[in-house]
Amino acid sequence: MIKTASAAIAVVALAAPAMAGPYVNVENNAGWAGSTYGGSATDLHLGYESGNDVASFYLQGGPTYVQPNGADGETILTGKLGGSVKATDKLSVYGELSAAFDDVNSYGSKIGAKYSF
Repeated sequence: MIKTASAAIAVVALAAPAMAGPYVNVENNAGWAGSTYGGSATDLHLGYESGNDVASFYLQGGPTYVQPNGADGETILTGKLGGSVKATDKLSVYGELSAAFDDVNSYGSKIGAKYSF
């Protein structure tokens, strides 16, 4: 699956880019279970995005400060690789692979479709 995603991203990168460039992404994600606060994670990522009218991709990574509720926080290395492909004028398909590198090494994926009216 990773080889397929990498190949698709390479094809998009080689197509004539309509948008491209580096960026900084600062993002905080916090969580609750009912009314109980669980903690947060704040990303400070450097990234690169490119694409054209049909497809786009991004790659970003850097430190993430993880702060569990009531526990000591720590900084870990995280990254994301994602993109989208326009299937029709109104439908696009997107996906993302993510990773967090610490003593456990966690991985995630996201896949979806977006239909515009």
